[in-house]
Amino acid sequence: MDSLETLRALALAQVEQAPSLEALEAARVALLGKKGSISGLMTSLGAMAPEERKEAGARFNVLKDEVAQALSARKTQLEAGALDERLARETVDVTLPIRPERQGRIHPISQVMEEIVTIFAQMGFVVAEGPDIEDDFHNFTALNIPPEHPARQMHDTFYFDERPDGTRHLLRTHTSPVQIRTMLSSAPPIRIIAPGRTYRCDSDMTHTPMFHQVEGLVIDKSTHMGHLKGCLTEFVRAFFQVDDVPVRFRPSFFPFTEPSAEVDIGCSREGGELKIGKGKGWLEILGCGMVHPNVLKSCNIDPEIYQGFAFGVGVERVAMLKYGIPDLRTFFDADIRWLEHYGFQPGDVPTQSGGLSR
Repeated sequence: MDSLETLRALALAQVEQAPSLEALEAARVALLGKKGSISGLMTSLGAMAPEERKEAGARFNVLKDEVAQALSARKTQLEAGALDERLARETVDVTLPIRPERQGRIHPISQVMEEIVTIFAQMGFVVAEGPDIEDDFHNFTALNIPPEHPARQMHDTFYFDERPDGTRHLLRTHTSPVQIRTMLSSAPPIRIIAPGRTYRCDSDMTHTPMFHQVEGLVIDKSTHMGHLKGCLTEFVRAFFQVDDVPVRFRPSFFPFTEPSAEVDIGCSREGGELKIGKGKGWLEILGCGMVHPNVLKSCNIDPEIYQGFAFGVGVERVAMLKYGIPDLRTFFDADIRWLEHYGFQPGDVPTQSGGLSR
């Protein structure tokens, strides 16, 4: 009995004094391993008489359980200590001043999206957002895009695997589904812009599989094409910061608007330099039109009472024009030298009063 108590005291002391998880594991093996001191006691039971074996076995099991509990408690304690030590060692002092050589830049895409939002916010638009993964109804059907339309084909759209009910989700090809979701969930009047990422199967100098759009939508009882023209003309002049930039609307076709138009802005290419403003050239920058009655019907809005307009701007396209970026693909190259050249200071927040870009 005395030897068992001595072993117990030594075992618990060894566990308690283990300075690390490695030392604790060594103690566990020495005590409870196949050749450990406590495991050795269990093997001695076979040489005892039945009554003695029963009594000794109970005492040995109590000792074994007690040591196992002590090992578990000490392991928890050591792990907590190791975590505290690591947290103390890896602490970052967020109050340290910014090091000039490490100062980051705002990506032109982020900056231009903020510029566009700022302009339309001054006109009373609010920002609306939606999921990047969409279904056929919100991305195509509700927008009056027929089943045979080329945009639905695999070579234009990123589809996911077919679901058990036969439907397939997809990566949205435009931010127009946000307009649909807004019309389904909100009663007119509606005045929103929808910035976000969009996806199409295309990649070259002027196209990328993922790009950014900002779309706008106005629905009320009195909006007409003149309001659309005035809104976009004001946007173009504010965005490019040119008061007299010419703007023209060319007839076009989109399934979700009728009538539809492409918007061009005037430019000059004299001396091989592109300059936004008065000149002999024109640049297409966005598409727009009056919301098609079928789209309103799909969203449970009566086209006999309500009408409105919609437009879509490619963020990369207008960013390239405004800031002289020659290749669309460089937006996604993650080249720090490019970002240092074209990026913006974190404090350059666009405002109508302070200026969109500095």
